[in-house]
Amino acid sequence: MQFRKAKLTDLETIIEILSDGKDQLAEKGIDQWQGDYPSRDQVIDDIKKGHAFLAQSNDGETVGTFAIVNAPDNSYETMHGNWLVDTDDYVTIHRVAIHSNHGGKGYATQLFKAIINHLATHHANIQSIRIDTHVDNLAMQHLIDKMGFEKVGEMYGAYHQTDAVYVYELLTKKFAESKVSQNHG
Repeated sequence: MQFRKAKLTDLETIIEILSDGKDQLAEKGIDQWQGDYPSRDQVIDDIKKGHAFLAQSNDGETVGTFAIVNAPDNSYETMHGNWLVDTDDYVTIHRVAIHSNHGGKGYATQLFKAIINHLATHHANIQSIRIDTHVDNLAMQHLIDKMGFEKVGEMYGAYHQTDAVYVYELLTKKFAESKVSQNHG
């Protein structure tokens, strides 16, 4: 699995993948993304700020999209909970979707592994990675848990008036190792 930064010429591809993601969630009865989020304006902003990415399978086919947002991420201002580490050296993964044409092939797991590996390898200053998902999105919760994230809180109404989401955090390997050595040194 590889990924690349999106360009404005990729806008329609991202919109199509996110719309397909909305449809997948609706088919499962999950209220996530069933309003105006993520909007076209949000995606354009992501692209312009360098946050939007396209995920590509090893044969080069575009299978999904996601955004990596640098701190501070104001969407967490209303979180009820506690971060694993109080820092401004974090990134947040948002707006993750694998197109249904590519579902069931393990691409979401491969994508998360690639993102986490990339951040740990190329962004040594990052102490943690944050993510959230709707309380009814059990598939994403399972994936987030499988990747080693810890649930740290909940938010209500952050993206849509009726949204309830769980918030997760993963300490990066380098930071986690330094904390362990500090605790045992």
